[in-house]
Amino acid sequence: MISETTHWPSPAKLNLFLYITGRQENGYHELQTLFQFLDHGDDLAITANESGDITLTPAIPGVALEDNLIWKAATALQKQSGCQQGAHIEINKVLPMGGGIGGGSSNAATALVALNYLWQTELSDEELAAIGLKLGADVPVFTRGFAAFAEGVGEKLTKASPDEKWYLVVRPNVSIATVDIFTHPDLTRNTPKRELATLLDSDYGNDCEKIVRMLYQEVDKQLSWLLQYAPSRLTGTGSCVFAEFSSKKDAQNVLETLSDNVSAFVAKGRNLSPLHETLAKYRLAHKQSI
Repeated sequence: MISETTHWPSPAKLNLFLYITGRQENGYHELQTLFQFLDHGDDLAITANESGDITLTPAIPGVALEDNLIWKAATALQKQSGCQQGAHIEINKVLPMGGGIGGGSSNAATALVALNYLWQTELSDEELAAIGLKLGADVPVFTRGFAAFAEGVGEKLTKASPDEKWYLVVRPNVSIATVDIFTHPDLTRNTPKRELATLLDSDYGNDCEKIVRMLYQEVDKQLSWLLQYAPSRLTGTGSCVFAEFSSKKDAQNVLETLSDNVSAFVAKGRNLSPLHETLAKYRLAHKQSI
């Protein structure tokens, strides 16, 4: 066990495109989507210990410990590996809940990847992804740590290398439940499946965007405003919208024109997750200290 306190990024993600290609008998939607990480997100300070307990601070208002995805991930790793160790986890929460940029899923993945290292349980990437999939469809993307084209219900991942652009991400002051979008009768559910090469060479879109803009005036208003400046769209099924730029300066210039009551940030797209860059640094430092 590695017992010193370590710091781990829990990055945001964008769905650069999202198409719904069908619906299974169990109600799950089949999709094609492209995930890319951002160099912006939460931070988890983790201290492994011998207690066997998982403790978290600060508590998230309205979320019981047993319902917290970080706690669920840590206890699932304990069970899968037979590990008797525990940990205290302090989270610096930056990413919004219900924003569609992967906050909870990223937190769960960071807990899995970090504790697998700190507890020295040595589960493979595939085993961590399998645990993650039980916690949420997006968790395996974060545990694997590379930008990915996802198919099926999101579990079939193919490594991808989209352009690493600069993004202005804006969150209107609404929280959107995924279930409300996926159960809407007007949602497009029959977009034709296409090869990744074809999709990468086409204009990107999001089949959920029409429904979200129809239901949430704030999102529609913000997206209309962004489209004046750059290609812009919804990410995932959440409330965040993003505009893409070729330079940080261009993105910052538009950010500065936003009203003060809107939550927004500028970030760079990353095809290798900052989480996995951190893991590599800790592994190297540990190896050199032996």
